[in-house]
Parts: sequence; structure tokens; C-alpha cells
Amino acid sequence: MNPLCGRCNLVVYPTEKVNCLDKYWHKGCFSCEVCKMTLNMKNYKGFEKRPYCNAHYPKTTFTCVTDTPENNRLKQQSKMQSQVLYREDFEKNKGKGFSVVADTPEMQRIKKSQNQISNIKYHEDFEKKKMVGPGPNQPSSPSPGYQPPAASQNFHYEPTPAPVHQAAAAPPPSAGKRYRAVYDYSAADEDEVSFVDGDVIIDVQQIDEGWMYGRVERTGQQGMLPANYVEAI
Repeated sequence: MNPLCGRCNLVVYPTEKVNCLDKYWHKGCFSCEVCKMTLNMKNYKGFEKRPYCNAHYPKTTFTCVTDTPENNRLKQQSKMQSQVLYREDFEKNKGKGFSVVADTPEMQRIKKSQNQISNIKYHEDFEKKKMVGPGPNQPSSPSPGYQPPAASQNFHYEPTPAPVHQAAAAPPPSAGKRYRAVYDYSAADEDEVSFVDGDVIIDVQQIDEGWMYGRVERTGQQGMLPANYVEAI
């Protein structure tokens, strides 16, 4: 069975058949998609399985150089080669316990210099300690003239005298003033005194405009009391 033409969809016979771009064409139908110029196998350019002349061939643009088919192929080839080299280096250095960078001549020279400096410092510190002698924590041998004190030696012990507590300050001397309570009062603090209506307050002294100091004759307690709760006798 004869195939159909890629442009006119009619049967293409062997005498006029052109096989190109995965299709069959009549010789007259194999022309440019834009200007309809008849093409042949030498002057055509294919794009998306359609023939074009050189003047009307679509210009392909790429966002970057790596988008070209050739660069994509090179990129894939480089990636595969890099993986192969990495695998070879890994298998070669596996089990050695050190990285490849540490085996370079420069790194070996630096490592050797550090070892030499460390040995020199160690010997210097050892000689200094040897000259100084034992440290402060090491016991030293007693001098020939040293004699420990006898166990039976008597010591005179003097007990520390107990601290003397000063007596509490005595209340102010009696001034002879007497007052009578006109209201009941309950002490609100430790240095105050409580009393009831009619109690006589003796040895009263004026502290300030609102407070006095005195002793309740009935109870014998003394302390501060409000001046507006008593009256003079």
C-alpha cells in the first residue's frame, strides 16, 4: 500500500516519492511552509518535522548557552566522568583514615614542623621543672635541726570571756506629772501601752505634740500613749 503525502494527504507513488522528516512527500508538495518554494534534499531545513527554506527557517533562541543540545550533551558527559573519578578516588582512599588533602607534600611538611616544635617545648618544660625542684604540693624532707614538739607539753588555755550585754535603757526620770485617761486605748505597737477610761497615768513626759510617755499606775506598764486620750490632773 502506497503512503499518503505529508502535505496534501494524497497517495504518493514511488516515482514521485520524497522520503524526508519521517514523512512521504510529492516532489511538488515538498516546499517551504512560508514561501512555498520547491525544495530538495540539499537545500531544505527541517523544524518540527516541517520543511523550510534557508530564508524562512525559524530562529531558535536559548535562554542560556547550556540549553543548546550540544552543551547539554557535554554537560551530561562531564557529570558522568566526574562521578566515575569520584568513585575511583573513594575506592582508592577507603580505609586509610585520612583525607587526600592531608597527604600533600605541603601538609606533610607542616605536620612535621608542628611535631618538632611540640617536642622542643616539651623538653624545655621538663628541664625547667627539673631545675626548680618539687612543687608546692609535694612533701619536703624535714631539716636536720627540726624537732617536733613533745606530746606531753602543757598549754595554758584561757577561756574567751562571755560578751557583756548592756542593760536596757532605763525609762526617763519621773517628772511628777499625772494624767487621767478619758478613753480606752489598746496598744498598736510594742513600745505603746494600753489603758482604760479612768486609769491614772504617772511619770508622764511630753514627746511631741501628739504623743506622751508614761506609766499606767494600775498595771505598772509603761510606754507611749496618745496625748488626746488623757487629761492632766
